Amino acid sequence: MPGVSTDQVTIRLAYGEKGLDVALPADRTTVVEPTYVPAPDDERALLLDALREPVAGPPLRELARPGQKVAISICDGTRPQPRHLMVPAVLEQLDGIVDPDDVVVLVATGTHRGNTEDELRAMLGDDLLKRVRVVNHDARDDSSLVWLGRHGRDVPVWLNRHWVEADLRITTGFVEPHFFAGFSGGPKLVAPGLAGLETVLTLHDARRIGDPAATWAVCEGNPVHDDIRAVVAAVGGVSFALDVVLNREQRIVAAFGGELSPMHEAAREASRRLAMQPVPSPFEVVVTTNAGFPLDQNLYQSVKGMSAAMTVVRPGGTIVCAAECRDGFPDHGSYREVLASADSPQALLDAIAARERTVPDQWQVQVQAKVQSHADVVVHSAHLSRDDLAAAHLGHTDDVAETVLRALRDAGPDARVCVLPEGPQTIPYVSAG
Repeated sequence: MPGVSTDQVTIRLAYGEKGLDVALPADRTTVVEPTYVPAPDDERALLLDALREPVAGPPLRELARPGQKVAISICDGTRPQPRHLMVPAVLEQLDGIVDPDDVVVLVATGTHRGNTEDELRAMLGDDLLKRVRVVNHDARDDSSLVWLGRHGRDVPVWLNRHWVEADLRITTGFVEPHFFAGFSGGPKLVAPGLAGLETVLTLHDARRIGDPAATWAVCEGNPVHDDIRAVVAAVGGVSFALDVVLNREQRIVAAFGGELSPMHEAAREASRRLAMQPVPSPFEVVVTTNAGFPLDQNLYQSVKGMSAAMTVVRPGGTIVCAAECRDGFPDHGSYREVLASADSPQALLDAIAARERTVPDQWQVQVQAKVQSHADVVVHSAHLSRDDLAAAHLGHTDDVAETVLRALRDAGPDARVCVLPEGPQTIPYVSAG
């Protein structure tokens, strides 16, 4: 192609379970990845150290008492949490004190669908499913929720009954930058993870998500995260929190335990050091992913990869997102319907701003429309057709490299492309210097 070097660099994008190789012009391509830290041979030892020597507060075993009801919150199947290591480590600390029949593992689905038996087996393993009861949280099942009043900035709080009635409440999660809540993990394993629909809709309303501080790696002063923390603190808090930081192989490189707030602050700083990467200036084209399976199993989740790309793409530039989307949009929930409810991204933003009440999945649409109003977004997916993507106001490509080369040519001889092979596992930012 005229104006583009024939010297190429091949980059492996995190896509589905097998990855996707893309060859791009070497002299115009910048690859931005998380700082790589190899996992230790014994990841379990990291977890046990965090449980026995917490950042703050007593070790988990010292909190346990005979006869207690215990609730353990875990991420759902859209997250690469190493549950098969974390939950057994927690149970080991409770062994001999708490009866396994008094333990319930709660899948913190938020408003996502519950995980199937096969998915739970893949997430936790057969042995663990036989040892303790595992329950999918259901934000829409009023009978499973308890009303706890209004907290934070007038957030109506409904939480999972098993969680509320537990004597010992333990969260387990993993920490990475989040596109509007600042960071994942920590209090999010309670709200929105175990919250009722009305609570989630309020925490994710247009006003909170539309605030400039509701963005990557910002927690203090972020209206979404501020209210999440306020809600969790007001309703009895968390007895013990356990979070991990993962490398690109989704293996544990750091673990933190203890009292929720100082634990999460320490985990955030570790995640920030690995994930946040400076670049000198914005790019005309950015190639991104949603970090492969399970994170890219649907378009809804893949908005995070698009949002990461927006941080360093020039206004009017091009974002190419490679996301397998084996679960489609998905078809459950209202995400697809909300996307198709207006004829352009800007019209979606205007409609969302005009609504008095948040509707399910509106927050993801709001972020996606914001990205699409900033840049052209083209998606490579094995499971979404051109027409599917057009209904979501997105472009389609069968060939990532060809689309990038065309965008570079159209942008001019000095145009450059940034590649985020791990998508939102890396959050690039334009450095002040």
